[in-house]
This record gives sequence, structure tokens and C-alpha cells, in this order.
Amino acid sequence: MKNRTIRKTITINAPKEQVWEAMMQDKYYQEWTAPFSEGSKVETDWELGSKAVFTDKSGSGIVGRVVEKEPYKTVTVEFEGMVREGKEDYESEEARQVKGSRESYVLTEENGSTRLDTSSEMGEEYYEQMSQAWDKALQKLKQLAEGLAEKTV
Repeated sequence: MKNRTIRKTITINAPKEQVWEAMMQDKYYQEWTAPFSEGSKVETDWELGSKAVFTDKSGSGIVGRVVEKEPYKTVTVEFEGMVREGKEDYESEEARQVKGSRESYVLTEENGSTRLDTSSEMGEEYYEQMSQAWDKALQKLKQLAEGLAEKTV
């Protein structure tokens, strides 16, 4: 299977701290990631080297590790395997295909707004569907972060 990288950029009218909070906190994470899969959640402390288990309401998903983190600037997860019905899988063909792929977020603050650049590597067969999901998810993240910024003004 050949991987392709989805790259997206969005400008959010909020400081990078609010964007980071909206990206990482559970209560917001579940909301902005819903376009990927209903009931999306992540189990991690987002610390460098920590395991991150991304699942949906069916208990399926993907397992990774935080390989890069600089608060309010960047976070990268490298995937290691899959989750099926709540069980981690590192050996199946599908798990081996995702191993080593990455998802990255880079925040750059410019004049009180934050530019968020994302990249996500995935299989060719998911590219179109996931590219559209990214568009929806980033719009939701923008709404959440801008809402947080309004509360702090």
C-alpha cells in the first residue's frame, strides 16, 4: 500500500495557547475530531515518548507514540499499530502498513492569529475521504479555539 500525505493549513483568529488547548483537551478533542469518526477520543498525556491510543465509539482505531512535542508550537505522533474491538494489534497486515506513518501539527502565531499546518500520512484508499474529514475537523477546531479566545478577552 502506498501512503499519501494530506497537508492542510488554516488560520485561526486566536492565540496559539487557545488553539493548543482546543486541540489537546479531551472535552474539545472529541468535538473537533468527530468528522474523522463518530465518538473519536484519545488516551494519552501528550508527553514526549508517551503512547497515544486513538479510538472511535466502536473501539477501533490506531496506536501511536508522541515523537515530537514543543508546547504551543508542535506535536507529532508516529503510528505503530491498529486497535480492533478494543485490542491493540501490531502484527496484522493493516497494522504493519500504518507503522511509521506520522501525523504532525505546527502552530505559528502571527499578529494575534495562529496558522496551523497539519500533515497526515495515510493509505491511498482513504485519502479523499480523510482529506474531506480534515477540512471539516479544522473548521470545527477553528470555531472552538476562537470561542475560547473570546472568553479570555
